[in-house]
Amino acid sequence: MSTFPTMPVINLQDYDYELPEERIAQSPVTPRDHARLLYYRAGNIQHHYFYELPTLLNAGDELVFNNTKVIPARLFFQKPMGAVIEVLLLHPVSPAKLVPLNMATQETCSWQCIIGNKKRWKGFLSRHFQIDGKQGTIFADLEDPENNIVRFHWTPNSFSFGEIVQAIGKLPLPPYIKREYNHIDKERYQTVYARSEGAVAAPTAGLHFTETTLHELSKKGVGYNELTLHVGAGTFQPVKETEDVLKHPMHEEQMVVSQDTIERFLQAKGRIIPVGTTSMRSLETLYWLGVWCHEEKEPPSLHDFYLDKLFAYRHAQTTLSARQALEVLLDTMQKQGIRQLVGDTQIYIVPGYRFRICQGLITNFHMPKTTLILLVAAFIGDDWRRVYEAALKKNYRFLSYGDSSLLMPESFQ
Repeated sequence: MSTFPTMPVINLQDYDYELPEERIAQSPVTPRDHARLLYYRAGNIQHHYFYELPTLLNAGDELVFNNTKVIPARLFFQKPMGAVIEVLLLHPVSPAKLVPLNMATQETCSWQCIIGNKKRWKGFLSRHFQIDGKQGTIFADLEDPENNIVRFHWTPNSFSFGEIVQAIGKLPLPPYIKREYNHIDKERYQTVYARSEGAVAAPTAGLHFTETTLHELSKKGVGYNELTLHVGAGTFQPVKETEDVLKHPMHEEQMVVSQDTIERFLQAKGRIIPVGTTSMRSLETLYWLGVWCHEEKEPPSLHDFYLDKLFAYRHAQTTLSARQALEVLLDTMQKQGIRQLVGDTQIYIVPGYRFRICQGLITNFHMPKTTLILLVAAFIGDDWRRVYEAALKKNYRFLSYGDSSLLMPESFQ
């Protein structure tokens, strides 16, 4: 293991900007790919529409999409005296830590949650549901109040937990969308390629893609790759003003990547460009997992790994190339007999971080003084401010339902 290097010194005020409330998009653009697209390339800024993306990429470039699917994770329980308690599903606890397994269970399951009106919770909560004309009841018990672990069970147990959630839950729109969830959100707060249930927030950079855009990218010779990072509610959490930025409790998110996907990265002829900050965090996690496997006599189990937020900084002196790290990672997967790695990543990307795999980024415009702004600043340096000033001046729409950007730093041209 390398020695712990000097950590970057970060003044949070350097990553602030004024975002007028009216610039926060409250609804999506129709059609999806008619959102605007700011193109930053080696210091230069151009303005396009998202449907022009295929003209801005090269044959051989590889786009990496997060195929997570937002679940209607907001569950509401009303007590007999009228109090309403909201339970927002965050992380599965039992019978498994994998979202699909917990969603498929037909008996009981436990989740770590965010709980609204928790002080009114006493005893069991319950509510009725109806699926395909059949009646049922789901019960919720505060199993571990300190850690907000909620155990659910239901009757009849012929229904899966996922079916019940789909029947009674609501999609958790971001807190800065100041309106009630409606039927438009059911379709538009999902990407067209969403398939792996488990996120409580959409990977919003992907919301602009349409089947037509994907087809045009394919015709251009741009590669299509998928991985899964289930986006958690922590993605909206601002960094606290009073604390060392590096002490921010970075949220962890569940990540799933197949062996086939890693093999395609090794065969890539062009640039590897993640769609969204979640895909970027996943790709960079792959590199550090390879480093971990290379440096430790006992490599981590790649079916249940945990990468802590500062691992990359402790190992920053490594000389392992991206190719070498991915090859080590693949070799370890084969030795462990697994076709896909599964685990939690807490990777924290801040200015001073050196990117190992990602060579471009497609992303929306983010809130000031958040981990997402820190990530963008780590990628394009101080030019992040020029990009945001240009977007504000040109009346771009911001945040989840807002416009997009394609960021291509000079170092990767």
